[in-house]
Amino acid sequence: MATAAEEEEDEQPGGAGRARVGLCVLCGLPAAGKSTLARALRRRLPQRPGWACALLDYDELIPPEAFGPPEPGAGPAEPSPLLPRWKRSRRELLQCLERFLRAVVTGGPLSAPATATQPAWERFLACCRGQGLLSSAESDAGAGRSWTHAATSRPLYLILDDNFYYQSMRYEVYQLARKYSLSFCQLFLECPLECCLQRNRLRSHPLPDQTICLMARRIEMPDLKKNAWEQNSLILKSFDCTSEDNEQIISLLAAALENPVKQNEENTEQKEADRAICAASTVHQADQTCRRIISQTMKDAKDKNVPSSEMKSLAEELNKLKAEFLEDLRQGNELKNQSCIQNQHSDPATSVISSFQHEATNVVNKYILK
Repeated sequence: MATAAEEEEDEQPGGAGRARVGLCVLCGLPAAGKSTLARALRRRLPQRPGWACALLDYDELIPPEAFGPPEPGAGPAEPSPLLPRWKRSRRELLQCLERFLRAVVTGGPLSAPATATQPAWERFLACCRGQGLLSSAESDAGAGRSWTHAATSRPLYLILDDNFYYQSMRYEVYQLARKYSLSFCQLFLECPLECCLQRNRLRSHPLPDQTICLMARRIEMPDLKKNAWEQNSLILKSFDCTSEDNEQIISLLAAALENPVKQNEENTEQKEADRAICAASTVHQADQTCRRIISQTMKDAKDKNVPSSEMKSLAEELNKLKAEFLEDLRQGNELKNQSCIQNQHSDPATSVISSFQHEATNVVNKYILK
């Protein structure tokens, strides 16, 4: 029978009885073969080397309506409309995952995050129950703890299946691993664009070709030389997966499990990587917002009966203006990155967006008042 001291040690992060948990991020273009690999890992890992394994499929955990048309302007009590629904859904999913990880690692209660919606939390709990991590007795609210033996008796790998085409998306998962001293690794499936397009067209609910082509232009592969946090990564040819690849994957997962990310792992190289991720995220946010401003400005111009012969010139002028503002933001990031990392509530893009909105209004007024 365990003593009170032993039980207390088991409840603490880093205690002798803490669960060993790994986060494995699958990334690559749609139809590259990620879900096929994820299902194969979920079948294999419990057999050899005997780990528990659960699959977090973003396609199932994020509702389809999150990718629908933009919402109308949000009210005062609602989230900012500058953050699209799909981004809010991804954020909620990470918040649910963090609550799960905290409970597994500390042995504490499993409760819903205050900032996530009830449907998001219920989808997450259902996913855990469906894969044997929680018993069916767990309440819908998620209060208390009802772990199954499979979830706590052996190492647990969570496979995150999504495109994760930006480094910043994957880095958010790495930050969770670092916060709770978990294992972290990445599997990037490299597949020719044309092959992905062909596979996608055979699906029951295919994505538009242009969506995949756009993602192919923007996708950021793991950079093992530049980013210390991406060292545990494999780049696989999805159309030519061999038994050797399977052994490499198991070796990577095992090495990551034996070498969890340290909570206080700080060095110059990592700080530079943090700054680069922060800068890329800031510029991307500003770019998306400026695009929406241009779209609305063009609509306003059309409503004001600006001749179609001049609409092309207006669009070119607005896009040139956007490029100039984004370049200014990139240059300014050299000075602003550190404050961005230290204060997650700061928003270096706000002043640029505000200025762009003002200049865009001036530009369109020239055409309207002609």
